[in-house]
Formats: sequence, structure tokens, C-alpha cells
Amino acid sequence: HKSVSNIFFFMCPFRYLFALQVKQDLAQGRLTCNDTSAALLISHIVQSEIGDFDDTIDHEHLAKNKYIPQQEALEDKIMEFHHNHIGQTPAESDFQLLEIARRLEMYGIRLHPAKDREGTKINLGVAHTGILVFQGYTKINAFNWSKVRKLSFKRKRFLIKLRPDVNSNFQDTLEFLMANRDLCKAFWKICVEHHAFFRLFEEPKPKPKPVLFTRGSSFRFSGRTQKQVLDYVKEGGHKKVQFERKHSKIHSVRSLTPKSTEQLSVVPKQSCSFTYGDGADSLVVQSCQQGKELNISVEDGGPHATPSLKKSPKEGQGIDGTTMATMEEEEEVVKDRSQLSRSQRQQPSTGSLAGSPHLSELSINSQGGPAIANATLSPNLSPDNRHASPLISPLLNDQTGVRADDEEEVRRKRFPTDKAYFIAKEVATTERTYLKDLEVITLWLQSTVSKDDCMPEALKSLIFSNFEPLHKFHTNFLKEVEQRIALWEGRSNAHLKGDFQKIGDVMLKNIQSMKQLTVHLRKHSEILLELENGIKNSRRLEAFCRDFEMQKVCYLPLNIFLLRPLHRLMHYKQIMERLCKHYPPNHGDFRDSRAALAEISEMVAQLHSSMLKMENFQKLHELKKDLIAMDNLVTPGREFIRLGSLSKLSGKGLQQRMFFLFNDVLLYTSRGLTASNQFKVHGRLPLYGMMIEDSEEEWGVPHCFTLRSQHQSIVVAASNRIEMDKWTEDIQMAIDLTENCNDPASEFHGNSPPDTKSPEDPTVDQESEDDLNASR
Repeated sequence: HKSVSNIFFFMCPFRYLFALQVKQDLAQGRLTCNDTSAALLISHIVQSEIGDFDDTIDHEHLAKNKYIPQQEALEDKIMEFHHNHIGQTPAESDFQLLEIARRLEMYGIRLHPAKDREGTKINLGVAHTGILVFQGYTKINAFNWSKVRKLSFKRKRFLIKLRPDVNSNFQDTLEFLMANRDLCKAFWKICVEHHAFFRLFEEPKPKPKPVLFTRGSSFRFSGRTQKQVLDYVKEGGHKKVQFERKHSKIHSVRSLTPKSTEQLSVVPKQSCSFTYGDGADSLVVQSCQQGKELNISVEDGGPHATPSLKKSPKEGQGIDGTTMATMEEEEEVVKDRSQLSRSQRQQPSTGSLAGSPHLSELSINSQGGPAIANATLSPNLSPDNRHASPLISPLLNDQTGVRADDEEEVRRKRFPTDKAYFIAKEVATTERTYLKDLEVITLWLQSTVSKDDCMPEALKSLIFSNFEPLHKFHTNFLKEVEQRIALWEGRSNAHLKGDFQKIGDVMLKNIQSMKQLTVHLRKHSEILLELENGIKNSRRLEAFCRDFEMQKVCYLPLNIFLLRPLHRLMHYKQIMERLCKHYPPNHGDFRDSRAALAEISEMVAQLHSSMLKMENFQKLHELKKDLIAMDNLVTPGREFIRLGSLSKLSGKGLQQRMFFLFNDVLLYTSRGLTASNQFKVHGRLPLYGMMIEDSEEEWGVPHCFTLRSQHQSIVVAASNRIEMDKWTEDIQMAIDLTENCNDPASEFHGNSPPDTKSPEDPTVDQESEDDLNASR
């Protein structure tokens, strides 16, 4: 077991070894982060090992090397990120790896299972700031070192004694139960090390051995504190260490410059220097200088009792190890620290603390977030900085005194800031996602269907003959967009960069070609209907579709993927509207963008009605799954309008009900006591001939109104006036549409079961006008 200071002192100067540690943590599952962050980290590791992106080489390399558990699910995302690292050297990739890792919320935190006083399962962790409490991977509480008075453990109970608040003398003690004494003691030791390393100025002095008997644990932190390490380096005691970087044998020369290609036979030796400054980045040391002493002891009445350890502001310590520092002593210590802090802040700053656990402006959430489109995070790695070693981090190099405006200028040169560029990046990112959605049909569904002969040949031909042309077209479309972005960023053909800072011409060309696919897009509504008819007529096909939707690759209902092509057209239209709004009329790309917008608007207008019908059809099918005993919900001509919660007045008072409004009927339901949480239908109100009456004065209930149909009347109440107005407006609109159709009868009404069950069933709510009379 190495102390914290040894690990810190060993890793900070050697960034390459630090990168290897991050790689090991990923492989062993100790670095907790979301899939996007994990894929981005692995993409930089792959870039440092094999060089620039190549589809074939990437597939082979990822198949042979496992960087993270369950890597197969992330391979596409890893390759997508790796494609953006073209031109990065191994040194730059290592630096980017550490930049991303140190911004992870869970970086450096090991979770220890425990339970609170109520028996709830939680996880405890310790960081430079204090002790953290997690529920799963979500942080629910944090105890800063400045608020903790004492840490101890007794058998398998871990105790945290907090300092009293300023306005209260009450001292709170938190208790956590761990699996056994050994685990509890191990976590207590980790807390002792972290507190001593990050909070104390010097190594705790050894406690004199007791003469008569021992009590508590004799463990103490041994090693230099963070303050001592930084002072040692600042005074010049740390010499630059020469080391050789061992490149991977399979590293490609594609990402190396011609100059470096000549030196492939000899790997240059490089040095690392570590400098420290007391500027704004030195957050950890400042927190050390402002805190109070923490008393750490152990209370264990078990047979393993050993001498206790206690850190006091002065040397006077009792034999029993329980003497507490007085408030006067603590105030004196704080005063001395504040004077030391002021004297240190007067010294000139020569750098910043690399690897310090504070978060910078750009942080990556380990629990979620959007995908990172740009994988290069550091603007400090400039190709013009020829004096610095490529393996030395700008945060560790004393020659990187670059002004903020110079860094921003370098970043602007490397990454375009035009809004049109980010719109083009959005097109590429969403096109990749759309292509994967098409592959669910053209690749995964087709391969699964070929193994199980359960789908009619006519249906197979109808589906795949209309989706494969779309997949082929959008594959080529994505390649063109990625090539344009590469030219835009100057990753290749830099002399032609000025001619390719636009995306409208690419969109216009492909949208015009997309018009030829309209005949296939019109078939999608037919595909949806035929697939549903096939499921109705074949239980085997129904079971097949249900099993396919349960697979990981099909993360949504199958019908949703059939709707994707029409939804994609709407997205193209929105993108082109934003692009035209961004460009001034005299811009070189404005004419092509405007023409592309006109073309895609024409396609959307032609297919809009078909898309609305398909969406309504899918909504009815999803509602059918959630409503009990509603087999004939999906009928020709029925349209879903809205759903929402209203309170229904009955003999039992106001009861909350979920209402579903269609263009011919209104259903009110409640959540049933079933494993699937389906809705139980309590009543059906045909809209033909229905009347709406305001009933606030009659019933004395705010925001209530009466719905009177031909055979039944109910009184409902909304939560507020706005909600009531929306419901009455939508219901009245549906009533008017029904009367205009002049069709009081429908398949739904004729086949509906009666509103109430047998009187012998005690579970049925007799929700009718009789209840209203009883309530009156």
C-alpha cells in the first residue's frame, strides 16, 4: 500500500505514466464515467497507439485489445471520436486523455459500500475536499474537511463528528455501517491519508508510545504532505528526469510529421519539469491554508485494540489519545495559517498545479450529458510552440506563459467559430445517428428475419426494398459532409480551405438527389399498416417482433424506426431554416442554402399528411398497450387529440382520473393495480351530441364543468383556470368535428363493453350520475 504523497509525487512529473494509470483504471472498471466519456478516453488511447483513423485497422485493433468492460457496445462511438483526432501525435493524445480524465466528476474516487442508520444502501468515497456520500453513482451529500471535527470507527461502524454551527452548539455525529471491521478500518485509513496530505502543512509527528496499555489504532500518515511536496519542487530540489517513451509497435507513421519520420529509429529522451504557483489555479493549497485541524481517532472495544492517533495543534498529547484542542489553540493555528497564506500569495506565480482535483470551466459529467463533438480540449498545444517538448503538458512547463488572448487566437485559428460550421457539425452528428437507425432495419432486422422464417416474403420485400436505397444514399451523404468538415477545419488540402467554408452546396446537391427517393418514402405508411396486419394474423410474427424489440440494438418500438425517414426530412428543413437565417443575403453560400430550403420544403409538404397519419397510427397502438380491454381502439378515422389528468366528482368526492380525448370519444381511466401499470377504463363518453356546461356555482368546486352526453353526465375539475380552458376548447373542437361528420355510430361505440360490471364485483366503481346525486 503506497501512501498518497508517494503516488502523487511519482505521477505528476511523468505524464506518460499517468496516462498508463488512467488506461489501467478504465480496463479494470475503476474509473466511473458515462459511455460518451469512456469512448472519448479510449479514442485518444487508440490514437496514441495506432495513429490516425483507418476503418479496417480500427476494427482489428479494437477486436484484439479490450480497454473497458463491455467494449463492444462502444466500438462505433470510439471510432467516431477517433476519426476526429487526425493529426494528433502520441504526446497530444496523452495530454488530451489526462485533460478529460481530470475533469470527470468521479475521477480519483473509489466507492465503498455502506448503509446509513435507516439501513439504506449507499456508497462512501473520499476526495481532496472531504467525505462524499453516494446513492448508486449519484452524490447525495458531502462533508467538507473544515466541517468535520473528528473521524473514528468502532468495530464496523464509521463515525463522522461534525463541528457545531455558528448559531448552534449542537454537535452532530453521523454513523455509517460497513460490511465488517476490516473494511471500515481500511476506509478510515484512506480518510486519514487524504486529510493529512491535502490539509496539513507537514507530516504528523509520531505519538509517544503508552507505558501501561494500548488503546485504538496506531496508524498514522507517513510521507510528505502536498504542501511539502510543492515547497520542495519550488525550491529546486526536484531534478528533471530523463526517460524514454516506448511507442507501440503497431503505431502508424500517418500521424507523424516528415521530420519525425526520419527519427523513427531513435526515440528521443525527454524531460519533465514541475513548477508551482499560488495563483487562481492553486485551489487545493488555498483550502489547506484556510481550514482547521481535524482530530482523527479510533474507538474500538474489540480484541484488536491498538494505540490511538490524534493530531493536535500543539505537541501536548494525552496517553489515552482523546484530549481535544481548545478553541483558543485552534484560533491561534488559523491565525498563523492566514499569515502564511498572505506571505505565500505575495510570491510570484510561475505555473499551476497540474493534476489538482479542482474542476476547470469545461467539465464532463460522469452521469450523462451530450455527446462531445470536438474531442480536442486543450488550446495550449500549438504547432508553433517548437521550444517545448511535445510530451510536456503546458500546465507542467515553465515556458508556457501565454496570454489568454494569444490562446484564444490560437484556438480560433485551429477551430472555426462560424455558426455555419457548427450547423455542419450538427448535420454530420445527427446523420450518423440516423444512419444507425436505418441499420436497425436494413442490417439487424434483415439478418434476424433471415434466420427465422416467420415473416411473409411479400412483407419482407416491401420493407427492405424501400429501406435499403435510403441506407445507401445516406451513407454517401454522410461521407460528403465529413469530407467537407475536414476541409473546413484544414485537416487536409489547407490551401483550398477558403473555398470550402460552406455547407449549403452539399445540402442542395443531396436534397435534389433525395427527391428520387420520394417513391420509397411514400411506401412507409403502407409498410406500417402491412406489418400491423401481419402481427394481427400471425402470433409467431407478433412474438418475433416483441423479442426483437427487447434486444439491445432495438432500443425503441420497431414502428418508431419506420417513422424515422419522414422525421429526418423535418430536421433537414429546420437546419436549412437556421442556416438561411444566419447567412446575410450577400454571402456566397446563401443562394445554395436558400435553394436547398425550397427543395426540402417541397418534399416535406408532399409527405406531411402521410407523416401525420403514421404518427397517429403509432400513438393509437401505444395507447392500446396501456389501456385494459380496449381491443378496438385502433379503427380507421380515429385520431388521438390529447391526454391529461382531471378530478372527477363522484359519491366518494373528487377522484383523480386520466382522460384520453379522441376525435369521437372521451375515455376516463385510473391506474390499475397490475404489474404493467396499465390504465383501467371506467367510462366512455361519445362526443356526438355532447354538451359542456360551467358548474362552478352549482357544485361549489373551483374550475369544474359538466360533460353531458346522450346516456351519461359527469362533473370534472381542472387544477387551474388555464387547464380548464384548454380542456373545454379541445373537447368543443372535437364535438364540432364529430357533428360535421354526422356519424353518431362508430365501431367503437357498437363493440364497447358496458360501463359497469356485474353488481357482484365489489371492485367496480359505479361512476354515474347517481353518484352525483348522492354527492349533492
